[in-house]
Amino acid sequence: MPIAPHFTSILSKDWVINFTQCAPSGYLKYTDLCNILQLTAAAHSEIGGISFSDMQEFNQAWVLSRMRVEIDALPKWGDVVTVKTWINSLENSRSVRALEMYVNGKKIVGSETFWVVFNTEIRRPEGLALPFDHFQLYPDTRATKHGFSKINLNHQKEMVFEKTVFLSDLDIVNHVNNVKYLEWCLDHIDEKLILNQQIASFEMNFLKELSFKDSVIIHKSLNENATTFSITKEDKTSFALQLNWK
Repeated sequence: MPIAPHFTSILSKDWVINFTQCAPSGYLKYTDLCNILQLTAAAHSEIGGISFSDMQEFNQAWVLSRMRVEIDALPKWGDVVTVKTWINSLENSRSVRALEMYVNGKKIVGSETFWVVFNTEIRRPEGLALPFDHFQLYPDTRATKHGFSKINLNHQKEMVFEKTVFLSDLDIVNHVNNVKYLEWCLDHIDEKLILNQQIASFEMNFLKELSFKDSVIIHKSLNENATTFSITKEDKTSFALQLNWK
């Protein structure tokens, strides 16, 4: 679709937290937090003329490569949250996008995301085929206190689960949806840590896509202040997650 008349380079969008998005504690699930952030990014790309449907004319889609989320608090059922987003950088096949979540004017979440333009036919990155010069960039306006870091996968680790990719794990790009990786890993965390909101921040690195009926192994390693997960297929790492504890 063409660029919307109301397009702006910084988008603010309100969301109402409903009961399907909440954990038994009544607070937003970490997975649904990521969904809301990504839906806001998608809404901005749509009014800016670089949405999934726009890009599919060239067999392209935005796919998430890295994501860092810093959490001061989680919203609860019934809260109206405002998510603000803007682009730090955008060139060729890569873009860094910032997102912030507010409740009653107070910032509670900051996120930095790294996106790649992906050709859905040849399954490889390539330069964006659509114009994007109308987006003003804000390279110095960051949403997080810290930038992306290298997730250390060299710690001693244990296998915690074996899984086959099901149809319900796939998204419109026909690979495992990025939030599914987080969901798989959080299922292997002490529920008290999740329900008591003990995650200060987390970082995800999406390395290789996973497809229908792939067989994967989930590994977990612990240290004093963090828990690290890796998901491997045929001994090659497809995904890494680091949870940093309060």
